[in-house]
Amino acid sequence: MRLFIASPVLIYNYTQLRQDFSAVLKGRWVEENALHLTWIFLGDQPAAEPWRKKLRHLTALEAPIPLQGLGSFGRPPRVFHLKAHDPLLYKKAREMKNNGLEPYRFTPHVTLCRIEKIVNWREYKKLLEKYREEILGEILPEIALYESTLCKGGSIYRKIESIV
Repeated sequence: MRLFIASPVLIYNYTQLRQDFSAVLKGRWVEENALHLTWIFLGDQPAAEPWRKKLRHLTALEAPIPLQGLGSFGRPPRVFHLKAHDPLLYKKAREMKNNGLEPYRFTPHVTLCRIEKIVNWREYKKLLEKYREEILGEILPEIALYESTLCKGGSIYRKIESIV
């Protein structure tokens, strides 16, 4: 089974973000109900139980954490994402590490779209600037273990266990 540890997110106006950026980039958008911040991708695992036990040693985030600004990873850009800057995220990642969960190269973000091509760089940069200071959503306090099933239309996530 393919597993990961993540926190669900609430995006305040995902429909508007998609509409604005769909005019300047082409790609595969994440469905709103599947958006999350990945803490650790565990990959293929024989069982969930060892990870459930480790998860139980953690505490949830103290409060929702704001998501502010947009960006992309890769050259050329391949992942369009929401940014998360709060130091509490790194504190939580250290707590995970201390409990046997190793966040590999943790860069807090929420993937919005897998980019195929940016079709209008000038407008893309303008939109990034437009949203730069805006709080666009929040990471919810819950931390959960998920199973990911790959399907033709995208991944399907099933929550196995969570802490709130």
